[in-house]
Amino acid sequence: MSKVLYIKANIKKDGESRTFKVSDSFIEEYKSSNPNDEIITLDLYKENIDFLKPEDLGEIFGAKNEESRKHPILKYAYQFAEADKYVIAAPMWNLSIPAILKAYIDYVSVTGITFKYTAEGPVGLLKDKKAVHIVSRGGEYGDAPYEMGDRYLRTILGFFGIQDMKTIAVESLDVVGADVEGKVEQGIKVAKDTAKLF
Repeated sequence: MSKVLYIKANIKKDGESRTFKVSDSFIEEYKSSNPNDEIITLDLYKENIDFLKPEDLGEIFGAKNEESRKHPILKYAYQFAEADKYVIAAPMWNLSIPAILKAYIDYVSVTGITFKYTAEGPVGLLKDKKAVHIVSRGGEYGDAPYEMGDRYLRTILGFFGIQDMKTIAVESLDVVGADVEGKVEQGIKVAKDTAKLF
């Protein structure tokens, strides 16, 4: 049985997010194909994820033990490390990811939990895991050099040891005259097909 961590990062209300229409469809199809797997939904806005504060740093760089698992910040790093698969649903904001998702990544980027330092340099501790990034974008970005969101997630997850990452991007949703509904429906189809093999 696999444990899936479904990370949602969008301030829009339920039913309004085009990203979540696609990602929720992915999750529904995944549940249908993998009924025994555990899915943990983590809505970052509902969790009130905040930026790290000076008093958090001692715990983040301190000893990792049973007590540290209860810390309000470190609990997210342990949860992240214990998952087998990750579904990250976040729209493109200003060429990157929403700030709350970056704040969450700061929570889970913890030495001794998601990576470690060695004499040869940093080593990811989350090998043999997989992720999918589901993103909606107002324009057509593809592999443009100024697209920083998907690129950042691919880099940081790779740093943790997660090399198997797929991206489902629904683009050009804010272009005048775009068939938004059709594009979202196509994204849902791709999401469902991807979920069957995830």
